[in-house]
Amino acid sequence: MVRYITFAIILQLFISCSNNNTNEQSPNVIFINIDDMGWNDVSFMGSQYYDTPNIDALAADAMVFTQGYAASANCAPSRASINTGKWTTRHQIYTVSNSDRGASKDRKLIPIKNTTLLSKEFPVIAQKLKASGYVTCHSGKWHLSKDPLKYGFDVNIAGGHQGAPGSYYPPYGNKNNRVDIQSKEGNYLTDVIMDQTLSFLDKVEEPFFLHYTPYAVHTPIHKVDSLMSKYVDKAPYKGQKNPEYATMIDNLDRNIGHLIKKLKDRNLFENALIIFTSDNGGYYGKITKQKPLRAGKGSYYEGGIRVPFFFHWKGKIPNGLNDKTPISHLDIFPTIMEAVGDHSMDNEFDGNSILNSLTNGTVVTERALFWHFPIYLQGYDIKENENRDSLFRTRPGSVVRKGDWKLHYYFEDNEVELYNLIEDVGEQNDLSKINATKTNQLLNELKNWWVDTNAPIPTQRNPDYVASKIN
Repeated sequence: MVRYITFAIILQLFISCSNNNTNEQSPNVIFINIDDMGWNDVSFMGSQYYDTPNIDALAADAMVFTQGYAASANCAPSRASINTGKWTTRHQIYTVSNSDRGASKDRKLIPIKNTTLLSKEFPVIAQKLKASGYVTCHSGKWHLSKDPLKYGFDVNIAGGHQGAPGSYYPPYGNKNNRVDIQSKEGNYLTDVIMDQTLSFLDKVEEPFFLHYTPYAVHTPIHKVDSLMSKYVDKAPYKGQKNPEYATMIDNLDRNIGHLIKKLKDRNLFENALIIFTSDNGGYYGKITKQKPLRAGKGSYYEGGIRVPFFFHWKGKIPNGLNDKTPISHLDIFPTIMEAVGDHSMDNEFDGNSILNSLTNGTVVTERALFWHFPIYLQGYDIKENENRDSLFRTRPGSVVRKGDWKLHYYFEDNEVELYNLIEDVGEQNDLSKINATKTNQLLNELKNWWVDTNAPIPTQRNPDYVASKIN
């Protein structure tokens, strides 16, 4: 059972924290990490189907990175990398549960064993901020262990090891898959979590860290009845046409509006560093699409790893700016540490602080970004997908993005794909055979990175494998 701290105890906690020698100018830090929200699932990124006015208003007063990347194409590894600032090759969380997802006869290799719990050897954001005098609150999906309170959080609202609710309506699942939170009958889970988050904000004193990571808009797709009439007859936009999913996004946006209003009402907004992103790309198929990006969650094509991403800090970060420089989830932790004046881990991150670029307008230094996925992740819809083949969202492989170029490498057959993302963001035109020089250059960088990070490489053949023609 996930442990909870009562607000009476929390108040004492606040008082004690207020006596710490904390810099009065230390910003409040609010990290908003939406579950499975695609790059184009918000109207500020161009969607004409989803309605997200509150998120849009925040983005309009922020610096938006149009080429922001998730650390992984699915939930748990991405969250582990965000909270540690480390490549997946360090913590070795690559997926949820087992690494051999998909029929054994279709898997040519024995995948690398997956890790399911975030090791305590890695310092995480909440621990570092708590040590600096911050009150720390987790709200929503945690997914890295049973109890976020053991990872530096003072308060836990609904966080556990589960990756999704059994239902968005009470009792929020069954005994084997239930979000542990109390509510009134009929209350939608996203609303309940926000209500308790606002109660935390009603009492907290500065400085504080809010790790707001709602379960929405992860499956199951459960509509918000009061919003259905708004979308049921709305014209589709680039494959986005699911009204039930649209109500989940709309409701989430309204809750973020409540969050911002509470911050403003308590005069906590002015000195708040707010980071907004999604843990991975959006679903592909009947739920949503990210055109012109290819594929979706679970794939290492752009639709699976490119996400909405912005930084807001009133008076410190210039507003209304879009930056096309690629950045990564791994940059979040070091950026927060620099913002609060803590340089104790400067040499331990795999990401980079981009604070100077955010506050002074300097160009973010481009560098290679890497992804490593030495396992299998099964496909969901054989008929409607944009994956390399219909059986898997991805097969074991690695990816490198540097400059305009992106290279995919697949361990089963040592095959590669090369794309110029500036000319071909939809990754339709493989240039690996046409541009051998660039292919070899990126492949060498990728192999050097494997060595530098001690990346596990699957090589053992699967005796159950049956060669067959796949689409």
